[in-house]
Amino acid sequence: MTIGQPNGTAVAAPQARGRYRGAAPGLSKVPEVTALFWVVKILTTGMGETASDYLGRTLGPIPAGALGFAGFAVLLAAQFRAPRYRAALYWSAIVMVSVFGTMAADVVHVILGVPYLVSTIAFAVALAVILTAWYASEGTLSIHSVRTRRRETFYWATVLTTFALGTAVGDLTAGTLHLGYLTAGLVFGALILVPALAGRFLGLGAVAAFWGAYVLTRPLGASFADWMGVPAARGGLDWGTGPVTLTLTVPIALLIGYLAVSGKDTPKDAADVPRRVA
Repeated sequence: MTIGQPNGTAVAAPQARGRYRGAAPGLSKVPEVTALFWVVKILTTGMGETASDYLGRTLGPIPAGALGFAGFAVLLAAQFRAPRYRAALYWSAIVMVSVFGTMAADVVHVILGVPYLVSTIAFAVALAVILTAWYASEGTLSIHSVRTRRRETFYWATVLTTFALGTAVGDLTAGTLHLGYLTAGLVFGALILVPALAGRFLGLGAVAAFWGAYVLTRPLGASFADWMGVPAARGGLDWGTGPVTLTLTVPIALLIGYLAVSGKDTPKDAADVPRRVA
Protein backbone atom coordinates (compact mmCIF):
# COMPACT_ATOMS: atom_id res chain seq x y z
CA MET A 1 0.00 0.00 0.00
CA THR A 2 1.26 3.52 -0.74
CA ILE A 3 0.31 6.95 0.40
CA GLY A 4 1.00 10.26 -1.22
CA GLN A 5 3.09 13.11 0.11
CA PRO A 6 2.03 16.73 -0.50
CA ASN A 7 4.42 16.91 -3.47
CA GLY A 8 2.79 13.88 -5.07
CA THR A 9 5.59 11.41 -4.34
CA ALA A 10 4.30 7.97 -3.41
CA VAL A 11 5.85 6.34 -0.38
CA ALA A 12 5.16 3.03 1.34
CA ALA A 13 2.75 3.14 4.24
CA PRO A 14 4.33 2.18 7.58
CA GLN A 15 3.72 -1.34 8.88
CA ALA A 16 1.50 -1.23 11.97
CA ARG A 17 2.47 -3.25 15.00
CA GLY A 18 0.33 -6.30 15.46
CA ARG A 19 -0.60 -6.92 11.81
CA TYR A 20 -0.44 -10.45 10.52
CA ARG A 21 2.97 -11.40 9.28
CA GLY A 22 3.86 -14.23 6.96
CA ALA A 23 0.35 -15.71 6.49
CA ALA A 24 -3.16 -14.59 5.71
CA PRO A 25 -5.39 -14.56 8.79
CA GLY A 26 -8.20 -17.06 9.08
CA LEU A 27 -11.04 -17.39 11.55
CA SER A 28 -10.31 -17.12 15.25
CA LYS A 29 -9.38 -20.36 17.00
CA VAL A 30 -9.93 -19.24 20.62
CA PRO A 31 -13.10 -18.19 22.47
CA GLU A 32 -14.31 -14.78 23.48
CA VAL A 33 -13.33 -13.99 27.06
CA THR A 34 -16.58 -13.98 29.03
CA ALA A 35 -17.40 -14.77 32.66
CA LEU A 36 -17.98 -18.40 31.66
CA PHE A 37 -14.49 -18.49 30.15
CA TRP A 38 -12.99 -17.94 33.60
CA VAL A 39 -15.38 -20.35 35.29
CA VAL A 40 -14.57 -23.19 32.90
CA LYS A 41 -10.85 -22.37 32.98
CA ILE A 42 -10.69 -22.55 36.78
CA LEU A 43 -12.69 -25.79 36.83
CA THR A 44 -10.34 -27.38 34.29
CA THR A 45 -7.31 -26.41 36.34
CA GLY A 46 -8.72 -28.16 39.39
CA MET A 47 -9.79 -31.23 37.43
CA GLY A 48 -6.41 -31.45 35.70
CA GLU A 49 -4.63 -31.41 39.06
CA THR A 50 -6.63 -34.21 40.64
CA ALA A 51 -6.86 -36.26 37.41
CA SER A 52 -3.09 -36.17 37.09
CA ASP A 53 -2.64 -37.27 40.71
CA TYR A 54 -5.24 -40.03 40.35
CA LEU A 55 -3.71 -41.42 37.15
CA GLY A 56 -0.21 -41.23 38.59
CA ARG A 57 -1.16 -43.22 41.67
CA THR A 58 -3.35 -45.70 39.79
CA LEU A 59 -1.20 -46.41 36.73
CA GLY A 60 2.21 -45.27 37.88
CA PRO A 61 4.01 -42.12 36.76
CA ILE A 62 5.40 -43.44 33.46
CA PRO A 63 2.19 -45.02 32.05
CA ALA A 64 0.17 -42.06 33.32
CA GLY A 65 2.60 -39.64 31.68
CA ALA A 66 2.43 -41.54 28.39
CA LEU A 67 -1.38 -41.53 28.50
CA GLY A 68 -1.47 -37.85 29.36
CA PHE A 69 0.92 -36.96 26.55
CA ALA A 70 -1.04 -39.05 24.04
CA GLY A 71 -4.32 -37.34 24.91
CA PHE A 72 -2.64 -33.95 24.85
CA ALA A 73 -1.00 -34.58 21.47
CA VAL A 74 -4.13 -35.97 19.79
CA LEU A 75 -6.43 -33.16 20.91
CA LEU A 76 -3.92 -30.43 20.21
CA ALA A 77 -3.36 -31.80 16.71
CA ALA A 78 -7.12 -31.80 16.16
CA GLN A 79 -7.30 -28.22 17.43
CA PHE A 80 -4.63 -27.13 14.96
CA ARG A 81 -6.44 -28.85 12.10
CA ALA A 82 -9.79 -27.24 12.91
CA PRO A 83 -10.62 -24.32 10.61
CA ARG A 84 -12.33 -22.30 13.34
CA TYR A 85 -13.15 -22.22 17.03
CA ARG A 86 -15.22 -25.15 18.27
CA ALA A 87 -16.07 -25.09 21.96
CA ALA A 88 -16.00 -28.85 22.56
CA LEU A 89 -12.65 -29.32 20.81
CA TYR A 90 -10.99 -26.24 22.28
CA TRP A 91 -11.99 -26.96 25.88
CA SER A 92 -11.17 -30.66 25.56
CA ALA A 93 -7.68 -29.62 24.48
CA ILE A 94 -7.48 -27.27 27.47
CA VAL A 95 -8.45 -30.16 29.79
CA MET A 96 -5.65 -32.32 28.40
CA VAL A 97 -3.18 -29.45 28.60
CA SER A 98 -4.18 -29.13 32.25
CA VAL A 99 -3.61 -32.83 32.91
CA PHE A 100 -0.34 -33.03 30.99
CA GLY A 101 0.94 -29.68 32.28
CA THR A 102 0.43 -30.93 35.83
CA MET A 103 2.26 -34.16 35.00
CA ALA A 104 5.16 -32.21 33.49
CA ALA A 105 5.55 -30.08 36.62
CA ASP A 106 5.23 -33.12 38.89
CA VAL A 107 7.84 -35.08 36.93
CA VAL A 108 10.31 -32.24 37.37
CA HIS A 109 9.81 -32.33 41.15
CA VAL A 110 8.99 -35.94 42.04
CA ILE A 111 11.17 -37.85 39.58
CA LEU A 112 13.98 -35.38 38.92
CA GLY A 113 14.00 -34.03 42.46
CA VAL A 114 13.97 -30.36 41.46
CA PRO A 115 12.65 -28.15 44.31
CA TYR A 116 9.41 -26.30 43.61
CA LEU A 117 11.16 -22.95 44.01
CA VAL A 118 13.65 -23.83 41.28
CA SER A 119 10.99 -25.22 38.93
CA THR A 120 8.81 -22.16 39.55
CA ILE A 121 11.64 -19.87 38.51
CA ALA A 122 12.48 -22.07 35.51
CA PHE A 123 8.89 -22.19 34.26
CA ALA A 124 8.54 -18.42 34.82
CA VAL A 125 11.64 -17.79 32.73
CA ALA A 126 10.33 -20.15 30.03
CA LEU A 127 7.02 -18.28 29.97
CA ALA A 128 8.81 -14.94 29.70
CA VAL A 129 10.91 -16.24 26.81
CA ILE A 130 7.85 -17.54 24.93
CA LEU A 131 5.90 -14.31 25.41
CA THR A 132 8.90 -12.22 24.35
CA ALA A 133 9.41 -14.33 21.23
CA TRP A 134 5.68 -14.16 20.46
CA TYR A 135 5.59 -10.39 20.73
CA ALA A 136 8.85 -9.94 18.81
CA SER A 137 7.49 -12.11 16.00
CA GLU A 138 3.88 -10.90 15.87
CA GLY A 139 3.72 -7.50 17.54
CA THR A 140 0.83 -8.54 19.81
CA LEU A 141 0.00 -11.00 22.56
CA SER A 142 -3.75 -10.61 22.23
CA ILE A 143 -5.65 -13.89 22.07
CA HIS A 144 -8.08 -12.18 19.68
CA SER A 145 -5.28 -12.16 17.11
CA VAL A 146 -4.79 -15.96 17.14
CA ARG A 147 -5.79 -16.45 13.51
CA THR A 148 -2.62 -17.87 11.95
CA ARG A 149 -0.74 -21.12 12.53
CA ARG A 150 2.30 -19.34 13.95
CA ARG A 151 0.27 -17.37 16.46
CA GLU A 152 -1.64 -20.49 17.41
CA THR A 153 1.67 -22.24 18.08
CA PHE A 154 2.78 -19.40 20.34
CA TYR A 155 -0.61 -19.43 22.06
CA TRP A 156 -0.59 -23.12 22.96
CA ALA A 157 3.07 -23.03 24.02
CA THR A 158 2.12 -20.20 26.37
CA VAL A 159 -0.94 -22.04 27.69
CA LEU A 160 1.03 -25.23 28.40
CA THR A 161 3.75 -23.29 30.19
CA THR A 162 1.23 -21.39 32.33
CA PHE A 163 -0.24 -24.70 33.50
CA ALA A 164 3.17 -26.08 34.45
CA LEU A 165 4.12 -22.79 36.14
CA GLY A 166 0.83 -22.59 38.01
CA THR A 167 1.23 -26.16 39.27
CA ALA A 168 4.71 -25.43 40.58
CA VAL A 169 3.58 -22.15 42.19
CA GLY A 170 0.61 -23.82 43.86
CA ASP A 171 2.68 -26.66 45.30
CA LEU A 172 5.37 -24.20 46.37
CA THR A 173 2.82 -22.10 48.23
CA ALA A 174 0.86 -24.94 49.84
CA GLY A 175 3.75 -27.30 50.52
CA THR A 176 7.14 -25.63 50.66
CA LEU A 177 5.80 -22.48 52.33
CA HIS A 178 3.46 -24.59 54.52
CA LEU A 179 0.37 -22.48 53.91
CA GLY A 180 -1.79 -25.52 53.21
CA TYR A 181 -4.12 -25.96 50.24
CA LEU A 182 -7.12 -24.04 51.58
CA THR A 183 -5.07 -21.01 52.61
CA ALA A 184 -3.18 -21.12 49.31
CA GLY A 185 -6.47 -21.20 47.43
CA LEU A 186 -7.74 -18.17 49.33
CA VAL A 187 -4.48 -16.32 48.66
CA PHE A 188 -4.69 -16.97 44.94
CA GLY A 189 -8.37 -16.06 44.99
CA ALA A 190 -7.35 -12.63 46.24
CA LEU A 191 -4.37 -12.34 43.90
CA ILE A 192 -6.43 -13.05 40.79
CA LEU A 193 -8.32 -9.81 41.46
CA VAL A 194 -5.10 -7.81 41.21
CA PRO A 195 -4.80 -7.80 37.37
CA ALA A 196 -8.43 -6.68 37.01
CA LEU A 197 -8.01 -3.91 39.57
CA ALA A 198 -4.68 -2.86 38.07
CA GLY A 199 -6.29 -2.67 34.66
CA ARG A 200 -9.16 -0.57 35.98
CA PHE A 201 -7.30 1.81 38.27
CA LEU A 202 -3.61 1.68 37.32
CA GLY A 203 -3.80 1.55 33.56
CA LEU A 204 -2.52 -1.99 33.09
CA GLY A 205 -3.18 -3.08 29.51
CA ALA A 206 -5.94 -5.57 28.83
CA VAL A 207 -3.53 -8.12 27.36
CA ALA A 208 -1.17 -7.99 30.34
CA ALA A 209 -4.12 -8.21 32.74
CA PHE A 210 -5.49 -11.21 30.86
CA TRP A 211 -2.27 -13.21 30.97
CA GLY A 212 -1.65 -12.29 34.61
CA ALA A 213 -5.09 -13.61 35.57
CA TYR A 214 -4.66 -16.62 33.28
CA VAL A 215 -1.51 -17.75 35.09
CA LEU A 216 -3.20 -17.37 38.47
CA THR A 217 -6.23 -19.50 37.52
CA ARG A 218 -3.99 -22.57 37.65
CA PRO A 219 -2.84 -22.43 41.29
CA LEU A 220 -6.28 -21.11 42.29
CA GLY A 221 -8.21 -24.07 40.89
CA ALA A 222 -5.54 -26.64 41.74
CA SER A 223 -5.25 -25.51 45.38
CA PHE A 224 -8.96 -25.89 46.05
CA ALA A 225 -9.08 -29.22 44.19
CA ASP A 226 -6.15 -30.53 46.24
CA TRP A 227 -7.83 -29.31 49.41
CA MET A 228 -10.92 -31.32 48.56
CA GLY A 229 -8.94 -34.43 47.64
CA VAL A 230 -6.08 -34.79 50.12
CA PRO A 231 -6.43 -36.56 53.50
CA ALA A 232 -7.40 -34.66 56.63
CA ALA A 233 -3.85 -35.18 57.92
CA ARG A 234 -2.70 -32.88 55.14
CA GLY A 235 -5.42 -30.32 55.86
CA GLY A 236 -7.89 -31.56 53.25
CA LEU A 237 -11.44 -32.89 53.09
CA ASP A 238 -10.26 -36.41 52.15
CA TRP A 239 -12.71 -36.90 49.28
CA GLY A 240 -10.02 -38.59 47.19
CA THR A 241 -8.57 -37.49 43.86
CA GLY A 242 -10.82 -39.81 41.85
CA PRO A 243 -14.13 -38.51 43.25
CA VAL A 244 -12.96 -34.91 43.03
CA THR A 245 -11.98 -35.43 39.39
CA LEU A 246 -15.41 -36.84 38.61
CA THR A 247 -17.15 -34.09 40.59
CA LEU A 248 -15.37 -31.41 38.58
CA THR A 249 -15.78 -33.20 35.24
CA VAL A 250 -19.59 -33.06 35.40
CA PRO A 251 -19.96 -29.24 35.50
CA ILE A 252 -17.12 -28.86 32.97
CA ALA A 253 -18.94 -31.14 30.52
CA LEU A 254 -22.25 -29.37 31.09
CA LEU A 255 -20.76 -25.91 30.60
CA ILE A 256 -18.85 -26.94 27.48
CA GLY A 257 -22.05 -28.44 26.08
CA TYR A 258 -23.89 -25.20 26.82
CA LEU A 259 -21.18 -23.12 25.12
CA ALA A 260 -21.14 -25.42 22.10
CA VAL A 261 -24.92 -25.22 21.66
CA SER A 262 -25.45 -21.57 22.56
CA GLY A 263 -22.37 -20.12 20.89
CA LYS A 264 -22.04 -17.65 23.77
CA ASP A 265 -18.26 -17.59 23.49
CA THR A 266 -17.99 -17.86 19.70
CA PRO A 267 -15.49 -15.24 18.43
CA LYS A 268 -16.47 -12.35 16.23
CA ASP A 269 -15.81 -12.50 12.53
CA ALA A 270 -12.19 -12.54 11.43
CA ALA A 271 -12.59 -9.02 10.07
CA ASP A 272 -12.16 -7.69 13.62
CA VAL A 273 -8.37 -7.93 13.57
CA PRO A 274 -6.47 -6.24 16.44
CA ARG A 275 -3.76 -3.94 15.16
CA ARG A 276 -1.82 -3.49 18.37
CA VAL A 277 -1.50 -4.71 21.93
CA ALA A 278 -4.36 -3.46 24.07
